[in-house]
Amino acid sequence: MIVLGINAYHGDASAAVLVDGELVAAVEEERFSRQKHQAGFPEASVRWCLEEIGASIGDVAHVAISRDPFAHLPSKIAWTLRHRPTPASITARLRNTGDILDAPAELEKAVGPLSPSAKFHRVEHHRTHMASAMFASPFERAAAVTLDGMGDFRSSSWGRGIGSKLDVQGGVSFPHSLGVYYTAFTQFLGLPSFGDEYKLMGLAAYGEPRFLEQVRDVVRIGKGMRYELNLSYFTHHDKGVDMTWAAGTPTLGPMFSERMADVFGPARAFRAEVTQRDMDLAASVQARLEEVELEYLRRLHDRVPERALVLAGGVALNVLVNGRVRTDTPFEDLWVQPAANDSGTSIGGAQYVWHHVLGNPRSWEMTHCYTGPQYDAGVCATALADAGLDYTEVPDAELFDRVAGRITEGAVVGWYQGRAELGPRALGNRSIVCDARRPDMKDILNARIKHREPFRPFAPSVLVGAVGDWYDSDYPSPFMLAAYKVRSDKLGQIPAVTHEDGTGRVQTVDPVTNPRYYALIQAFEHRTGVPIVLNTSFNENEPIVCTPAEAVDCFARTEMDVLVLGNYVVDRGGKR
Repeated sequence: MIVLGINAYHGDASAAVLVDGELVAAVEEERFSRQKHQAGFPEASVRWCLEEIGASIGDVAHVAISRDPFAHLPSKIAWTLRHRPTPASITARLRNTGDILDAPAELEKAVGPLSPSAKFHRVEHHRTHMASAMFASPFERAAAVTLDGMGDFRSSSWGRGIGSKLDVQGGVSFPHSLGVYYTAFTQFLGLPSFGDEYKLMGLAAYGEPRFLEQVRDVVRIGKGMRYELNLSYFTHHDKGVDMTWAAGTPTLGPMFSERMADVFGPARAFRAEVTQRDMDLAASVQARLEEVELEYLRRLHDRVPERALVLAGGVALNVLVNGRVRTDTPFEDLWVQPAANDSGTSIGGAQYVWHHVLGNPRSWEMTHCYTGPQYDAGVCATALADAGLDYTEVPDAELFDRVAGRITEGAVVGWYQGRAELGPRALGNRSIVCDARRPDMKDILNARIKHREPFRPFAPSVLVGAVGDWYDSDYPSPFMLAAYKVRSDKLGQIPAVTHEDGTGRVQTVDPVTNPRYYALIQAFEHRTGVPIVLNTSFNENEPIVCTPAEAVDCFARTEMDVLVLGNYVVDRGGKR
């Protein structure tokens, strides 16, 4: 049985396919459109998922879309009647609702009609987040939490997962949202693009939380399973927010009110100099998020006293909070959906239908997120030839040691292998890989390729068996979704991947889920004694490369030293 999941008319549009309950293909639309966080309908993603399994839309038994405009409808109506939002805000919401309701017609336009026996399901947004975490996790039972900006009038849901069922016990509704809180401050600090929240998280390490008392007035811990915004600092609840969800890169208008400037000083202009005020405010915002979220999780454990916790939603991408869950709450095990943002709701919607609606047992675990397109050696060779690049085919017996040797010499390597990753992180198949020991490597990467703000860190990929030797935790982090402190005896040895606060956003690499990337890092360890490389996404201010041609183009227009497409190697040898 084939179940198709779709995230549409929201950021990070995506599609996923389950075959008899197993995820066999999932991809974000941005990988095809080349527009970051692509919204609209994921036509190319749906088409690719079906082609990947050799199916047509007529073979699909169920389709799940990760929105339900009718969910929490009484609360929506009551809010509207009490608060009278602006006509522009109401019009925008109705337009988006119309798009969701028209999704079956859009699907038919893209790939043809469903079978007469097929069923279309609109699944409440946070149930899809929760399903994407619980049903993909290794746990038979767990507490489950979702935290994001807003979806179907909620910013959080919580409850328990047992086997193939979810028990959603409560949640936090509009307008209160930890995602809105974090996004509003991200915008206030001059980082206006959709998805820029991770930049605030990076900036926080350079400041001190001297505004923490004031920020505690912005978001408060309420009674029970509640957090509350002081709405005088925000505009999303009354004026609304200018949003574009129909196509292309999403945009969000300002969510903060004039009171932000009254309390914290003028908003930072886009690309203006970063001041100590900005760093300290970022540190305060991050500190408050950690206070509120960790207390929320402690209270959750009082109500759902399970050993394990699963997390999803955009806020679940905050690696600093994730790194503290096992030390600062009673939960002993943690699993975070690697596509915790809305791209993962296509998986969650399909899983919700397969397990919770149809009652099928679980038989699959998400041990990796290499679920996107892959291309054979012939396509790679054609891309290199079309670009006029000289390349050498190197067998595996020589490849890993040869590339590791170039990394030890300071080379910047584009490493392109196998299937593309799902989610916001490159995890060794569409990665740029460098020497983590070099103190100048961060500056080299930014000057030659990435052109990023200097306060943003680069991440370490670590052999799974060695993580406890280098960091304060040995708990596996295969999806780069937790920040660990570098051990005091190792500080200074891996400066390129050690952030200002002494942490690294760790990816643990094991030989089962990615044997080729493991072999490369292992070869680097044999040469240097260090089982860690710097890993950043293979791109230059664009979505992560998908095709060999895109990898070749990125290599050609930047100052990378080495390109590895499968077993094909292009080495500029210092000539750029």
